[in-house]
Amino acid sequence: MVAGEAAEAGGGRVSFPYISICFNIFSPPTGNSPTLVAMHAIEKAAALVEDARRICVLTGAGISTDSGIPDFRGPHGVWTKNPGAERTATIQTYVSDPQARERAWRRYIDGGMWTEREPNAGHRALVRLEARGKLEMLITQNVDGLHARAGTSEDRLVEIHGTMAKAMCLSCGRRGPIGEVLERVRAGELDPHCLVCGGIVKAATVSFGQTVAVEDLERAERAATSCDLMMAVGTSLAVIPIAYVVPIAARHGAPVIILNAEPTPYDDMASVLVSAGISDALPRIVG
Repeated sequence: MVAGEAAEAGGGRVSFPYISICFNIFSPPTGNSPTLVAMHAIEKAAALVEDARRICVLTGAGISTDSGIPDFRGPHGVWTKNPGAERTATIQTYVSDPQARERAWRRYIDGGMWTEREPNAGHRALVRLEARGKLEMLITQNVDGLHARAGTSEDRLVEIHGTMAKAMCLSCGRRGPIGEVLERVRAGELDPHCLVCGGIVKAATVSFGQTVAVEDLERAERAATSCDLMMAVGTSLAVIPIAYVVPIAARHGAPVIILNAEPTPYDDMASVLVSAGISDALPRIVG
């Protein structure tokens, strides 16, 4: 994964570099009920939400753990348990090694797609935030598709690392429901190719070595620039450039709420820090 640096221009503006990024690394919340200290922070955060009109939200893997979706590098992470799976997350290996593609599709068939998982209270809370007319944009680093399934509108959602709900051809760019490809795998096609051009097909996620769509970065930056409140939920803010939406929003005068179990590099920018279980705290915060 390529690392990038923030570029500062006139007026202290932070811009995104063109950069390849992929998955976030985080420490999951404890799932315990909020402490008195956390409840005080939740109340302060709720007051900021009540006053805001254009809220930009960035979510990471922490919001989906209560849906039973693991992280990647944690003690029980996907790659910790199966180091070979990490190799197929590199686009160069996926393209050059048919066996790597076969293993990837087999993992999806064996349950690696998390298709049976359901949105939790954290996802649904953000749908209610949109229903209240307060959501400017929801940017997610997750590929599980749970925000869309919960009901977040497409025009309010940036899936910055793509989605496992769709498959794409690496040659012609054709996209479609990944379920159609999985049915072909179940029928015996170990390495399904594009039915239009014969190109290699993969889940429509951003792998190591691939570049995030520039238009998605631009949508995220516009939202961070124009919002009057930034919320970072369940993310360590360690993946760049998308983590830069936090300092972008702060430099344009927006208060920042960070809801995460562990410290982040941008905690000093936060107006409110909340350390509590997301499924419990976020519904209280959004009202």
